[in-house]
Amino acid sequence: MQQTGQTITLGGGCFWCTEAVFVRVKGVLDVASGYCNGQTLRPTYEQVCSGSTGHNEVVKLVYDPQQISVRDILEIFFVIHDPTTLNAQGNDHGTQYRSGIYFTTPEQQQEALALTEELSHSGVYPRAIVTEVLPQTNYWPAEDYHQDFFEKHPDQGYCMTVAAPKVAKFRKTFARLQKPGR
Repeated sequence: MQQTGQTITLGGGCFWCTEAVFVRVKGVLDVASGYCNGQTLRPTYEQVCSGSTGHNEVVKLVYDPQQISVRDILEIFFVIHDPTTLNAQGNDHGTQYRSGIYFTTPEQQQEALALTEELSHSGVYPRAIVTEVLPQTNYWPAEDYHQDFFEKHPDQGYCMTVAAPKVAKFRKTFARLQKPGR
């Protein structure tokens, strides 16, 4: 279902984990797993995993700026993944797992750059932030079986060991931004 609102796309490693968090965020109207900022048109999961397409595994968020700010979305993003590892998140390695913020408005770009700079100088992270901040290009939705994966398969091993702890961290750190009943 198409929702009205603003769109921003985030790459924080495996899209199952990132999607599992953002479906719980108040003001986020829609979350879709997909691929962006690569060269291949209509890439498949297998092509993206090969590393040959240049695409990143991402979640495309539609949000209501009256309910949640871009800064809140980005603060959640920086807490639920490691923005200091180049082309990797945990055991997932490859350019498709890079940290990225893909903006659709100049305001999102400004906020992303400002927060990245702020965090870089804060001492929060022991290493330099490597998150790329670029315009969203060549987005393609992931296959249907990837959509809502955590919701459909909460007992799957990867979901239990990687996605569930990220959801728990979100709930603990951002309780005020959690949708009721989620």
